[in-house]
Amino acid sequence: MLERRALLGMAMAVAIGLATGAGPALAQPRDLVIFAAASLKNALDDATTAWVRETGKPAPRISYAASSALAKQLEAGAPADLFLPADLDWMDYAAGKGLIRPETRVTLLANRIALIAPSESTATIAMGPGLDLAAALGPGRLAMANVESVPAGKYGKAALEKLGAWDKVKDKVAQADNVRAALLLVSRGEAPLGIVYTTDAAADPKVKVLATFPPDSHPPILYPVAVTRDSTHPDAVAFLTYLRGAGPKAAFEKQGFTVLNKAANAT
Repeated sequence: MLERRALLGMAMAVAIGLATGAGPALAQPRDLVIFAAASLKNALDDATTAWVRETGKPAPRISYAASSALAKQLEAGAPADLFLPADLDWMDYAAGKGLIRPETRVTLLANRIALIAPSESTATIAMGPGLDLAAALGPGRLAMANVESVPAGKYGKAALEKLGAWDKVKDKVAQADNVRAALLLVSRGEAPLGIVYTTDAAADPKVKVLATFPPDSHPPILYPVAVTRDSTHPDAVAFLTYLRGAGPKAAFEKQGFTVLNKAANAT
């Protein structure tokens, strides 16, 4: 009799749990997760705030870092639903590894790079062929994102090479993990000059743009986005579609991005 009562008690407990939504059988779905280039932080934060307000859905969790680091994390099996790097190379890398759904890939944004200094700096730079940064740098260093793997650093190095300035500054570069870290070095006055995206410069009042690099001095700065191969989140495609809409367009343009919104197949 005692054994029967115990079994009945257990059955009732399970029934109550199911009715109230408690218990492991009704585990809550995880948040929508986005891997995004560090330079997107201000604009994408604004876009996700608008998404929450307009849809009533939970805010996505966004991991901001260098595109190279995010691609490697994705390759290692880190869970993410959307990948939004700052260049085509790292999206092509992810596509080559079969980590994205190529039919969802879109080239969403374009950007530019600029030479920046602390806001109180009196330095002046004549941007163009024969660019010489040595006098403005003095004993200081040039803050850049990693020039071998991080898109902002790669674009910056390409521009300096094109303008004939790289050989004179390559031993004076302070390389950071990502473009926002390079921005911070200049913002704090730890470096007299830096190369960042124009959108990063616009986000920090403690720096100013001395000059913008000519568009033909480096490869086009493009931001693709795609749903990841392993995403099962029901809002992944919906959020990507939202990013292509009017609301986020205003948020991106406010930060200085050019919205392209062009569908593209993986290469």
